[in-house]
Amino acid sequence: MTADKPLRADARRKREALLAKAREVFDAGEFFDLRFDDFASLAGVGTGTLYRHFPTREALAVAVYHGEVAALCDRARELQATLPPAEALATFLRGMVDHIDAHQGLARTLATLMATSSETLAEGGQALEQAVTDLVAAAVREGTVRGDANAGAVMMALHGIGAAHDRPDWRSEADGVITLVLDGLRSADG
Repeated sequence: MTADKPLRADARRKREALLAKAREVFDAGEFFDLRFDDFASLAGVGTGTLYRHFPTREALAVAVYHGEVAALCDRARELQATLPPAEALATFLRGMVDHIDAHQGLARTLATLMATSSETLAEGGQALEQAVTDLVAAAVREGTVRGDANAGAVMMALHGIGAAHDRPDWRSEADGVITLVLDGLRSADG
């Protein structure tokens, strides 16, 4: 599939059906229990369609990952456009905890599949970090977040939250970490 050539409407619908089914299977933690060809029948398309869009299991995983990152970045821009900066940042970070919680199977599957494709993860990480950087910078300009705030530190906190998902009280602890991060970012005047 050529990235430059737009897909016909029916091809786009079939591709989206495959991606939606893959997300569902990833979230259920069943990605490795299925033959790759099974994705086609689960999505209601032929195996030729599957291989035309995604020649390998890894290609499907990469597409899902890029879609998730794009959705999160879009969410960050939407919040930045509609809420005051500090509120946009807080809402985004709390939403990230919701996303991590809802998509733990997806995260584990992608981490396993992409262990050999760190470039793909790095690209997504950079895009997400840029979204956080933009949210933090807007709150700094507003004066509600400290001038020395660092989006990299916020990203480290998010990574830590994700990595600790197996803890018994993960959700309440994750929410507490976000509260600590937001408190730590708050300017003395904010």
